[in-house]
Amino acid sequence: MGEPAHLTSATVNEERHIPVLLAEVLAGLNVQTGGRYLDATIGGAGHAQAILDASAPTGQLLGLDRDPDAASRAAARLACFGARAQVIHASYVQLAQWLDGAPWVDGVLFDLGFSSWQVDDPERGFSFREDGPLDMRFDPSSDVPTAAELVNQYPMEELVSIIRQYGEEPQARRIVQAIVTARPICSTKHLADVVASVVHYAPRHSRMARHRGTSTGAGERHSRMAHHPATRTFQALRIAVNHELESLETALPQAVAVLRPGGRLAVITFHSLEDRLVKSFFRQAERGCICPPESPVCVCGRKPSLRAITRKPIVPSKAEVEANPRSRSAKLRVAEKL
Repeated sequence: MGEPAHLTSATVNEERHIPVLLAEVLAGLNVQTGGRYLDATIGGAGHAQAILDASAPTGQLLGLDRDPDAASRAAARLACFGARAQVIHASYVQLAQWLDGAPWVDGVLFDLGFSSWQVDDPERGFSFREDGPLDMRFDPSSDVPTAAELVNQYPMEELVSIIRQYGEEPQARRIVQAIVTARPICSTKHLADVVASVVHYAPRHSRMARHRGTSTGAGERHSRMAHHPATRTFQALRIAVNHELESLETALPQAVAVLRPGGRLAVITFHSLEDRLVKSFFRQAERGCICPPESPVCVCGRKPSLRAITRKPIVPSKAEVEANPRSRSAKLRVAEKL
């Protein structure tokens, strides 16, 4: 179970955090004065702060984050809102527990990306830009296996399955063969080098830049990093370590349960696996009945619980991507509870 986040002077620096699709989230949630909101993945608290501003003077927000450092940073950033904001160190799979399962929330937000400070801290092991331990746990205090344990201890076929399924990596078997040969692998740079030794993906945007004779800007540099041969492998391991898809699948029905009728559910995804899961959940919730098509009458008794507000996902504008290259793969879907 989680606990209220502690405020420390070391947790206030959030200059690098830029909330994605901020205006679109506020519009999608239809934030109103005096509303009550849940930020299930509060992260750097950029969205949370904007929601509290838009719902002033009496709006309330509960924020959850499974990363204790993120929860502390968010609590420090939102301290100026006093009792209107509460931040708890807890996973969103526990959201119904914190709200007693009661349908009283006007809006729920899931931002499934992670903060810049998480990516940029080599000790967390999320990135290969700097060398660090192969950890990748969102909650370093949890007892789930680290990425290093997966890489060095999991059987070959299980690793192939993880990298192929969660990374959508076509060369998963070749990568895992190289990993097994190179064991033990304990650092991010070592793993990235092993992957790069057998997989070669040319950065699409840098090829285009050379073809057009254009210079390389900040977005271009980020694109190169995003197309590193190890990107998909790192994504797959992070998803597996943190059980991200299973957790989301568990949390979405809870989010609908705690929404009042007319309340909004907004989800920002950053890769196709998440987006497909959310899209499928919204469609099933809209349809209600899950009986086989050949069944002459409904026997499941399920009724529609959501109405899609966005038939197609909302994506960042060109201007937002240029200002914040990490937003380029974001997709926002919104639905309203019936």
